[in-house]
Amino acid sequence: MECHVYYEGDDDPKKCTARRLEQFDEAILYRRMEQVPYGIVLNPHAEQALSPADLEDGLGTLVALDCSWESAEAASFRMNGVHRALPFLVAANPVNYGRPFQLTTVEALAGALSILGEPERAAEILEPFRWGETFLTLNEEPLRRYRDCADSTDIVAVQDDYLADDGDDHDEGDERSDHSG
Repeated sequence: MECHVYYEGDDDPKKCTARRLEQFDEAILYRRMEQVPYGIVLNPHAEQALSPADLEDGLGTLVALDCSWESAEAASFRMNGVHRALPFLVAANPVNYGRPFQLTTVEALAGALSILGEPERAAEILEPFRWGETFLTLNEEPLRRYRDCADSTDIVAVQDDYLADDGDDHDEGDERSDHSG
């Protein structure tokens, strides 16, 4: 599955995971929204959760937005495509380690790839990051459970079950990952 990123360029270039993905030929960056190809847009404001059923539409393209947390409002995600929100996942990046839904762009893409049945590709795009393997380890159980779901309804049920089981261990929030960083 191809990874594409709409890059706003408003965060620290040294910490930008999207730029590093581009450097390692793991994603294509676009600086103008109209250039971004149609695909599955990872959008924390979407009303439907990403699930393996999204592959039935024949979409082989994942699209993420790379921007700072301050500018990650709903209007930032006006890209054409099928908009889907990621379910509960915990960040492993040094800035937001252990925080639910506070994912970098590479973590969002890796989580999506894993949910869509491409865990090897998820590991591959995380390889250039020293904390990349930690993301997969921290989220191993929910990613496995999400991957086994049929559709977004099942994903939400698994997420709710996971949060109920681990609610004491995680800071539950109503936010979704904004793919920042």
